[in-house]
Amino acid sequence: MSQALEISNLDTLAQELAAIQQTSSKKIALLGSRHVPITHQHLIEMMSYALVLGGNRLITSGAAGTNSAAIRGAMRADPNLLTVILPQSLDRQPKESQDQLQKVIHLVENPDNNHLSLGEASADCNREIISRCQQLICFAFHDSHTLMKTCEEAEEQRKVVTLFYFD
Repeated sequence: MSQALEISNLDTLAQELAAIQQTSSKKIALLGSRHVPITHQHLIEMMSYALVLGGNRLITSGAAGTNSAAIRGAMRADPNLLTVILPQSLDRQPKESQDQLQKVIHLVENPDNNHLSLGEASADCNREIISRCQQLICFAFHDSHTLMKTCEEAEEQRKVVTLFYFD
């Protein structure tokens, strides 16, 4: 039994190493908290800019904070390599987010989730984002339950997960 576990662990490790070493472009999801200090937002924006300049496709959602910063960076680098998936329809987003989102070329709305709470819709949206990516970069607080669950689900799907904590 322990040999089966060791082989499984080696297989997982080999997959993760292969994903990290992949030099071709990747589909990278970048998600995170809405409550982010402006200095952190600038760092996230620079990271998304660099990722897209490197030829990677960036997938995020449309919330303020982390996701908005990711959108700004990707839009500066190459708007065609950005996909934004909303938890609900565009008109359910805050006005300041709507202005930014209307400029996104690849915008996916989920109006079927308008009847759900934002938390439920966000969890569904994050699952959709994870299903489309190879790697997840997440910025969260230790008590960011929806984001922590998203990271767990991504790991279960054997995605490469990089989690940064604000606290």
